[in-house]
Amino acid sequence: MKRIGTVVRTAQGLAVLRADATDEDAADAHSNEIGTIVLDDSLDEVGRVVDVFGPVDQPYLAVTPDAGVHLPGLVGSTLYAR
Repeated sequence: MKRIGTVVRTAQGLAVLRADATDEDAADAHSNEIGTIVLDDSLDEVGRVVDVFGPVDQPYLAVTPDAGVHLPGLVGSTLYAR
């Protein structure tokens, strides 16, 4: 499991994360790729990455939530990649 970033806001039914600064480990884990499964700190699946945008060294990730996930409750949360 790799920490990928923090939810900074919700928009159009998506959680928007600010990714942690990239390093060699993050690049090896492919944690910023579309389709990556995203987990919360209790290891519950939150959704999947559907878009990566912004600066290369610290991009934003758009995550589409799984059914039953309360998006406003995720703001400020740290999320992880499986």
